[in-house]
Amino acid sequence: MSQPFKAIKVSEHVYWVGAIDWSIRDFHGYATSRGSTYNAFLILADKVTLIDTVKKGFKREMLSRIASVIEPSKISYIVSNHAEMDHTGTLLEVMDEVKPEKVFASKMGVKAIAAHFHHNKEITAVADGEVLDLGNMKLTAVETRMVHWPDSMMTYLDADKVLFSQDGFGMHLATTERFADELPQWLLDYEASKYYANILLLYSSTISAAVAKVQKLNIPIDFLCPDHGPIWRRPDQIQKIIGDFLRWGEQKPSDRAIIIYDTMWRGTEFMASAIADGVAAGGARAKVMPLSGSHRSNVATEMLDAGALIVGSPTLNNNIFPSLGDILTYLKGLKPRNLIGAAFGSYGWSGEAVKQINAILEDMGVELISPGQRFNYVPDEDTLAQSHEFGLLVAKKLKEHCATCS
Repeated sequence: MSQPFKAIKVSEHVYWVGAIDWSIRDFHGYATSRGSTYNAFLILADKVTLIDTVKKGFKREMLSRIASVIEPSKISYIVSNHAEMDHTGTLLEVMDEVKPEKVFASKMGVKAIAAHFHHNKEITAVADGEVLDLGNMKLTAVETRMVHWPDSMMTYLDADKVLFSQDGFGMHLATTERFADELPQWLLDYEASKYYANILLLYSSTISAAVAKVQKLNIPIDFLCPDHGPIWRRPDQIQKIIGDFLRWGEQKPSDRAIIIYDTMWRGTEFMASAIADGVAAGGARAKVMPLSGSHRSNVATEMLDAGALIVGSPTLNNNIFPSLGDILTYLKGLKPRNLIGAAFGSYGWSGEAVKQINAILEDMGVELISPGQRFNYVPDEDTLAQSHEFGLLVAKKLKEHCATCS
C-alpha cells in the first residue's frame, strides 16, 4: 500500500521518519515563526530500532514514513532520548500499535515518562555508556543531563557514525529540506542561535560540559541528528555548530548594546533613539528593539552576543510598563551572564520605573553602569542631548567591559 508520507534516507542504515509542523507559532513562549520538526529516526539493524517518537497529533505522519520502509510491527526497540512531550507525546500509542520487544530511556527518562503519562508499561533504564546490541551494530548511550532536561541523553550508532543528539544542535525550523547543507547558512545561523538563546542558554555550563564529554569520546561523527530542525552531515557544518554551542556557552560580551523599551506618548522612545545615537557615536554598536513590535524570544536571540542591556520604560500606575515586566521576567529566567546595563524612561508624576528596573537588573546579575536617566513628560532638546551623552557613557563602559572579559 502506497504511503502518503515517505521516509528520507540519512545514512546506509538510518532513515528520518519524523514529522513537520508547519503551523506551530509558539513553543512555550518562544515565537516559532518558521514552524518546527519533530525528528524521529529508524535504524534498520537486525533489531530494528526507532529513535524517539513525535508530538501528539503527528503519529499518523510518522507511522506512514516508517511504513514506506518497513512494516512498523517489525520494530524491535524504541529509544527515548528525551522525555519532553514533543518527543514522547505518541510514545505509548506507538508502543500499543507496534508492540516492540523493549523500550529504553535514561534512568531519569523512565521517571519522567511515568510522571507524564501515569502508565503501567515497562520501560528499561539504560546507564551512561551502556551499549545496546542491535545484532549487527551497536548503539551507545551518552547521558547528557540538563541538555536541557534531567533525562536527556544522546545515542551513537557505530556502524554509520551517527550521533542522535536529541535537543542538542537543533533548531525550530520547518522545511522540506532534511539536511543543513540544503539550506542557506544565514538561516541556519539565525535559527540555531535563536534556539540556543531561548531554550538552552540557562543550561550553558552543563551544555558545554556535555559537548566536551562527547568530544572526549573521540568518536567520528558523519551525521549529527537533532530532534528539531535539519540534519548535519557536512563536516565543516558539524564542526561549526559544535563550535557555536561552545562559543555561545561562554557568553563573552561584545561591543553591542541592546536597547529595549516601551512607550506611552513617545517620550521614552525619543530617549531610546538618542541613546542609540550616542552609543554609535562612541564607537560601539546599538540595536533598538521597541517592545511594541519585538517578541521576547527575538530579544533573547539578540542578547546572545551582546555586552549591554539598556532598558527603558515609562511609569504606569507607579510601576514599570507591563511589557517590560514580561521581557525582564523572561530574560531573568534565561540567566544571561557578563552583561552591563542601565535604565531610562520618562514619567508623569511619580517615576518609579527606572528604580524598579535597576533592582531587576541587579537581581539578574547585570552590572549597573549608572543610576539611570529619567525625565518628566516629553524630553526637550537638552534632555535628548543628555540621552546622547548617556549613550556615549554606555559605549565607553561597554568597551572597558569587553576588554576586561577578553
